[in-house]
Amino acid sequence: MNRILFSALILAALVHTAAAAGKPLQVYAIDVEGGQSTLVVSPSGQSLLIDTGWSGFNGRDAERIVAAAKAAGLKQLDYVLITHYHRDHVGGVPQLADRMKIGTFVDHGPNQEDSDVTRQDYAAYEKVVPGHKHLVVNPGDRLPIKGIDVLVLTAAGNHISKPLPEAGQPNPSCENEPKPAADVTENARSLGVLITYRKFRMLDLGDLTKDKELETACPVNLIGTVNLFIVTHHGFDESNANALVTAIHSQAAIMNNGAHKGASPDAWQVVHDAVGPDHLWQLHYAVDGGAEHNVDVKFIANPDEKKDRGNYLKVLAYPDAAFEIVNSGNNLHWELGGFTHN
Repeated sequence: MNRILFSALILAALVHTAAAAGKPLQVYAIDVEGGQSTLVVSPSGQSLLIDTGWSGFNGRDAERIVAAAKAAGLKQLDYVLITHYHRDHVGGVPQLADRMKIGTFVDHGPNQEDSDVTRQDYAAYEKVVPGHKHLVVNPGDRLPIKGIDVLVLTAAGNHISKPLPEAGQPNPSCENEPKPAADVTENARSLGVLITYRKFRMLDLGDLTKDKELETACPVNLIGTVNLFIVTHHGFDESNANALVTAIHSQAAIMNNGAHKGASPDAWQVVHDAVGPDHLWQLHYAVDGGAEHNVDVKFIANPDEKKDRGNYLKVLAYPDAAFEIVNSGNNLHWELGGFTHN
């Protein structure tokens, strides 16, 4: 075979490989200091922001969201989904709305927590929603985002009633799962979603508590397996039931903890053991967890609590279910799946 023909064949193979890979789904786990804010950008260019971090702090969290959106090439947020009405999730809405155009707000409906602070934060959110499109969603609903499937699994204390395709298997881990107490806060009402891009699946359940997690995992697994798990409730023990975390069989997990919030040792261990060594990532070094309950520093976006960098973790997911995670703090580029993407 002559050299020109060989080179042409190699070029054709590379073009075929690139076409097969497809344009990636982008996910930014934004550092809002122990709150949540996760930006999802469809290959179509449409965007979904899940939660907005805290209020106050001179607009710190809103500014970090805007910076991530700019890095993703966005000029507006098409959808802002609020999982529930606690300050570390909904508090940043007014400041964000002052800084960036928002298309549609998505939530589970009215606040269901009997708490003055939550009522205050819900009222502040309610003042911003008028003038925008607004969707109240229920389990089984989907958001109309081109290029990806965003399925609501849990909302307002309810959950999907039937197993998803390829799910429904009996879950043997349920036998050893202690029965948790019922949670009466907004955490248990969290709006949880499964985001699918062809073969890639990402699970985000907000701050859903164990009593509600187990309704999706026992006696059968209603969700099935996923590729990426946004660790529930910042890695607190009130969430992350072993029967759920092991059943979803995630290949990697991102924990949106703070330096002194979340990453509780027991919950951290459950997630760590489920995904395996070097597959758990953290937004912060968990000071109170010590060396035994923190991942290797290279997998932590913000390893030094004294340096408030606001580094994020970025995921690039491909339709064949291969995905990459990039740590903006040290530029570590980690790959998992059947493909190498440059």
